[in-house]
Amino acid sequence: MKLLQIKTTVVAGIAGLILTSLSSASHQTQADDVRELSFYHTHTGKRLNIVYSRNGEYIPSALDEINHFLYDFRTGDEAEMDPELLDLIYEVREALGSDSTYQVVSAYRSPKTNEMLRGRSQNTGVARNSQHLLGKAIDVRLEGVKTTTLRDTAIAMKRGGVGFYAASDFVHMDTGRVRRW
Repeated sequence: MKLLQIKTTVVAGIAGLILTSLSSASHQTQADDVRELSFYHTHTGKRLNIVYSRNGEYIPSALDEINHFLYDFRTGDEAEMDPELLDLIYEVREALGSDSTYQVVSAYRSPKTNEMLRGRSQNTGVARNSQHLLGKAIDVRLEGVKTTTLRDTAIAMKRGGVGFYAASDFVHMDTGRVRRW
């Protein structure tokens, strides 16, 4: 009888340790939810590697740095970039199993820049009411990933607009309505 009580106590103790370990591991995973992005701006030559979210909370100072980095390089104007756009490109990169750098072709566009680009490009599809004007769009490549693969992964997310520009070799992603071109 005494031996049975000892075995029961030992088994209960081991079960408790296992449950505690699993609970700690789960809590540790949640506590370590860090979202980091790396950017290289193709027009300015600048780089940014930044943690923008930790444990499900955006980091205001990091968002400010990203807003400054993704400014309209033609006019110097800045806008608040949509944090959901950052989440989208982060999740696309994660889905690809990559931790590579995004090469930024275009992000925020001032109305002046958008109109100038519309005037230059009759058939390239610069929209009058572009999501770029709202800080909800980015045109990118992902180092080490074919742009067709990047496009297909973004389309599969079904989280906004995805455009593919084969001649210029970049993918447009935005947090507007779901559509593709």
